Amino acid sequence: MREIQLKPEEFELFRRYVYEKVGISLSAQKTTLIKGRLNKRLNQLNLTSFRAYYDHLVEDKSGEELSLFISAISTNVTSFFRESAQWEWLKGYLPKLIASKQREKKLRIWSAGCSSGEEPYTILMFLQQNIHQFHDWDVKILATDISHKVLSHAIEGIYEAKHVETLPKEIVLRSFEKVREETTIRYKIAPHLQEKVMFRLYNLVTDPFFFKNKFDMVFCRNVMIYFDDPTRHDLIERFASVLPKGAPLFLGSSESLTSHKETLKLLGSSIYQKL
Repeated sequence: MREIQLKPEEFELFRRYVYEKVGISLSAQKTTLIKGRLNKRLNQLNLTSFRAYYDHLVEDKSGEELSLFISAISTNVTSFFRESAQWEWLKGYLPKLIASKQREKKLRIWSAGCSSGEEPYTILMFLQQNIHQFHDWDVKILATDISHKVLSHAIEGIYEAKHVETLPKEIVLRSFEKVREETTIRYKIAPHLQEKVMFRLYNLVTDPFFFKNKFDMVFCRNVMIYFDDPTRHDLIERFASVLPKGAPLFLGSSESLTSHKETLKLLGSSIYQKL
C-alpha cells in the first residue's frame, strides 16, 4: 500500500470541513492520525493525494463518504454495561421513575451516539432485569449515530463471544440467541429486545431536535470529547430541551460540564439531572 503524505494545507481543508459538517474539532496534533487512518481509503479509491480525496469527499452528496471519514477518524470503543457506576445509580433511580409511569407503562429513551449497539441493548437488558413484568411495558429506544458502518452492525445485533463473556449467564440466556457458524459461535440480540430499538442515522450538531415527546432519559457518552466548547454547550442545551424536569442525562466518565448550572445538576458519575 502506498503511503500518501498529508500536507498542512490539506489537513486544514479537512479540519474546516468536518467541523462545519459534524462539529468535530481536529487539532494539528491529529495530522498523523488522519494520515494513517485515511491512507487505506485513498488507496482503495486509487487516489494519489489527500486533496483529491478531499474533493471526492465534498462532491459525494449521499453522505456515505462523510460517514466513512468519520468512522476512520473517530474511535468506536464500547461494550455492554460500560460505566458500571452509572448502572448502579440507575438501579436506585428506576423505582421512582417506574412509579411515576405506572399508569401509562411507557418509557422513551435516547441513546445518542449508539455506535455498534451495545449501549441501547444494554439499556434494554437492564430494564428487563429490573422492571417487574417488563413485557407489559411499552419501551422504545431511539438509537442514533452518524456512521453508517457502526449502525449496520448495531442493526444486525450480532456480537463475538468475547463481547458477551463478562455478562451474567442469566442475561446472556435471556437476551441473546446463539448463532452457530463453522468454527465459532456468535450471539445475536433476541428479537423481543431488538424490536424495541429504532436505529437512525443522525447528526447531533446539524440535525433538528424535533421530537414529538420528551425522553425519560438521554445517554450521550464519549461523543462530546470530539467537540469544542461552543459545540458542547449548544448540544447540552439541546439535550436539556428534550428532557422533562428531573430526568437524567448520562455522559461519559471523561466528560464533565462546567456551565449549565441553571439547567442541569450534577448527581455523580457524569450523571446530570434536568432542573
